Amino acid sequence: MKLKPALQELYNTAKKARENAYSPYSRHKVGAAVRLENGQIFSGCNVENSSYGATVCAERVAIQSAIATTGPKIKITDVMVVTDATPPWPPCGMCRQVIAEFAGNTQIHAANLSESVQTMSFTEILPHAFTPEHLIDSK
Repeated sequence: MKLKPALQELYNTAKKARENAYSPYSRHKVGAAVRLENGQIFSGCNVENSSYGATVCAERVAIQSAIATTGPKIKITDVMVVTDATPPWPPCGMCRQVIAEFAGNTQIHAANLSESVQTMSFTEILPHAFTPEHLIDSK
């Protein structure tokens, strides 16, 4: 499958990040890349821990990298997740909630090493997400 250039760049970035994954327990390397409204791309890989709850998914690492570099006022337009799985894996529930914090009109792309890609809108994978707007005082 031939990806459009903008999506190919996101895919290549996530695939490269995947190579650095630390996954001795699941043995599944995951790479992710997020594109912000301003066009900047940030990547991340999964980092597992023997205390499983301390494991951090690639999507969250990419988002945290974006925030660490540019500050907290980000809007994510695209998230690309690359695994070796068929069908490709979408973000887990915890990652979906973190994406919700910074989502706009966000597209989620789940891909594998064969460049098979499934694309869906963020609202498709997490309808009725709990967002910062829920915490705004409604007085």
